[in-house]
Amino acid sequence: MRSESDVHNAGMQNCDSRRRPTPAGIIGTTIRGLTVAAVVVTSIAAARAAELAGVTMPDSRVIDGTRLTLNGIGLRTYSILGIKIYVAGLYLEHRSSNADTILASPETKVLSIRFLRDVSAEDAHKSWRNGFANNCRPPECSVDQQDVERFIARVPAVHDGDDSLIVFTEKGARLTINGQLMGDITDPRFARVLLRTFLGPAPPTARLKRELLGQE
Repeated sequence: MRSESDVHNAGMQNCDSRRRPTPAGIIGTTIRGLTVAAVVVTSIAAARAAELAGVTMPDSRVIDGTRLTLNGIGLRTYSILGIKIYVAGLYLEHRSSNADTILASPETKVLSIRFLRDVSAEDAHKSWRNGFANNCRPPECSVDQQDVERFIARVPAVHDGDDSLIVFTEKGARLTINGQLMGDITDPRFARVLLRTFLGPAPPTARLKRELLGQE
């Protein structure tokens, strides 16, 4: 089993007090079409909710008119000390415990992340770089490394309490932080690899993957 520090190593070392990220840009190129005018609108049906580590996530969300159900909620921790980094929730049109089925599906998917501590841009860059490298290996998986580096270079620092939302569609993905649209990924293949960093062979932790898949 891979060490937890190999993947998604965000915020493990230095908590950063830098200013909060602005919508100046998180995505570029294929990864293109940065459009701050289009705000992602989500309506939440919160008749019931799931709670973990003090974070509550609704059992369902409506994204662009499509109702999604919470598939699983998980806690990202680091080291034997159990340092809490973030709580993530995976929303699907149809619940599934099979990662390959989810990754291959053209249906809308949402990954909702609430950060529980500050994460410096440097640590976030290292985390994403390892995530892409360990979860997308030729010949079964490949993306343009230049696109990966452009994506990573624009990832900002995040802070305790920040909310990140990644909406995956058959056309790509769009990302928001604290309700502000950061950019659109217009390459469906790159978007799948992005989700693969959470559900692929080397996720942030094996337990987080199982939790997102609703296996725990």
